[in-house]
Amino acid sequence: MKNKIVFITGATSGIGEGCARKFAAMGSDLILNGRNTEKLESLKQELSAQGVDVLTLPFDVRDRNAMRKAVESLSGKWKNIDVLINNAGLVIGLDKEFEGNLDEWDIVIDTNIKGLLAMTRMIVPGMVERKCGHIINIGSIAGEAAYPGGSVYCATKAAVKALSDGLRIDLVDTPLRVTNIKPGMVETNFTVVRYRGDKKRADEFYKGIHVLNGDDVAEVVYFAASAPAHVQIAEVLVMPTNQATGTISYKKS
Repeated sequence: MKNKIVFITGATSGIGEGCARKFAAMGSDLILNGRNTEKLESLKQELSAQGVDVLTLPFDVRDRNAMRKAVESLSGKWKNIDVLINNAGLVIGLDKEFEGNLDEWDIVIDTNIKGLLAMTRMIVPGMVERKCGHIINIGSIAGEAAYPGGSVYCATKAAVKALSDGLRIDLVDTPLRVTNIKPGMVETNFTVVRYRGDKKRADEFYKGIHVLNGDDVAEVVYFAASAPAHVQIAEVLVMPTNQATGTISYKKS
């Protein structure tokens, strides 16, 4: 039986990197996307040593032409993608909605919504044709309700939920599955970007609580992907034990 082919966007850190390691450990061949070519190649060498095939596609999901060229370059077995993990995403800043930076908002919206949409549009038709495939979108607890300083990011993750639900409806007459994974507090480079590179502030945010890491979320992603073909895990909200909602958590002093 052939190895599954898993395409992961934003694979060079955090949840994406965790997913790459988890699926490689379970024998899947990987197409890894990211903006950092050096990190992609390093991860490729590490995972290839485990006996799986790894193809790297360096491009920014905001660059539709680069994405199209990369996808169209796929040949042979690499065309037959079994699992698409739309993971690439970010947030910049914690500004109030009437004070935020429009250029930063463009980056967030173009990555979290338009990048996900474009990847879906380019990959899913092949899955429909082959009558086989699973789309796993990395949403967020932020898509459940807005919180202070997060309205734009929360809106993008609410969009991920709507897009996941809508795609599931569009594919209801096919064997394809759609899953929205919604993590709560996860300690990754994501938070450093949120604080515009201030690692100290990012570390302070997680102080006093045992939060999730990329590997924890990857376990949930793999669980959804490995369910029997007739089982569709539509949505999973996964949080640290001491987190209750997007805004309520308990931190030891």
